[in-house]
Amino acid sequence: MNRVVITGMGIYSTIGKNVEEVRQSLYIGRSGIGFDPYRKELGFRSGLTGILEMPNLKGEITRRQRVGMAEEADYAYVATAEALKQAKIDNDFLDKNDIGILYGNDSSGKAVCEAYDVLKDKKDTALLGSGAIFQSMNSTITMNLSTIFRLKGINLTISAACASGSHSIGMGYYFIKSGLQDIIICGGGQEINFHSMGSFDGLSAFSIRESEPQKASRPFDRDRDGLVPSGGAATVVLESYESAIRRGAPILAEVIGYGFSSNGDHISVPNVEGPAKSLEMALKDANVKSSDIDYINAHATATPVGDLNEAQAITKVFGLKTPYVSSTKSMTGHEMWMGGASEVIYSMLMMQDSFVAPNINFENPDEFSAKLNIAAKTIKNHKIDMFLSNSFGFGGTNSTLIVKKIK
Repeated sequence: MNRVVITGMGIYSTIGKNVEEVRQSLYIGRSGIGFDPYRKELGFRSGLTGILEMPNLKGEITRRQRVGMAEEADYAYVATAEALKQAKIDNDFLDKNDIGILYGNDSSGKAVCEAYDVLKDKKDTALLGSGAIFQSMNSTITMNLSTIFRLKGINLTISAACASGSHSIGMGYYFIKSGLQDIIICGGGQEINFHSMGSFDGLSAFSIRESEPQKASRPFDRDRDGLVPSGGAATVVLESYESAIRRGAPILAEVIGYGFSSNGDHISVPNVEGPAKSLEMALKDANVKSSDIDYINAHATATPVGDLNEAQAITKVFGLKTPYVSSTKSMTGHEMWMGGASEVIYSMLMMQDSFVAPNINFENPDEFSAKLNIAAKTIKNHKIDMFLSNSFGFGGTNSTLIVKKIK
């Protein structure tokens, strides 16, 4: 079995448009959440959202390439270009080697809605444009990036709700570990537009703490009232250890464990048993004890039931002596399909710089979060040799990753 390492990472996030900007935001606990008045005009219960502008890709790629890209594909391009640069993978290497892509995405709502509006108004499918089909498919990220970067390995979109980004890394880990691929681009992308968020808002899932947007996302806090939708994209380059050594690539960390499970229960309400099983499987796969984990990046989205059940799952597996726990969603909002990948990057940055990013807005614990060692403020000079990252999604899909520092 091959060892699987991370040789590059890139991100386009509400708390930073590249790795260095994100690093700074994590350390100081900077929020990327704001208020969108147009959503209120449309009838949204909540106008809260992560704030992120579209990248300008003119001059970066051709118009023919841009026309088939949905919003989330634009984000993913920026994140992937940054990750490939750090991994020292250039166009010549891409042309001569079989590089794969496994990317998480579970919607392309804006493209679908806009195509429908054109059809309804013009009554002519020819006016939808040649790029409409490529924008509207869930696989918009993988189909576009695989052609832009001329990838010749595995090419697959992972659609697993809010665990999509995490599962993409887990599946990439399996492919490389088993020797089927040497290098795979993995990650997750999430559109942030109102088109994709109306149905979530209709479930009353979002916080309505609109008077103080940056205090709205309150994972594990007793007074949390719902999540804040967000988005962007995050990419890691997974590679076999032998390949990385052979080509002199920077080795940032090693993926050593992947756990997964399905709750087999309610479609939108999580339970305790499923997440706990995912945690236990990841520890077993990594062949480590719970006491070896130095930090947990929790899935915790700030929903009342979700955070409660995750806290119980962590306590069930780790006991009453947990490592530091924080949810970076307190700063970013819930990045949904992207979150499982971005939170690996957030945790890697903490590991590199020996700190724990704060779970901002955590003021009062509830009965179950009181049992966790939650970092309400930045924990400085805290050595992280190994971290665990949780991602759970609608339909009861669970993913847990364990990553360790290379020594």
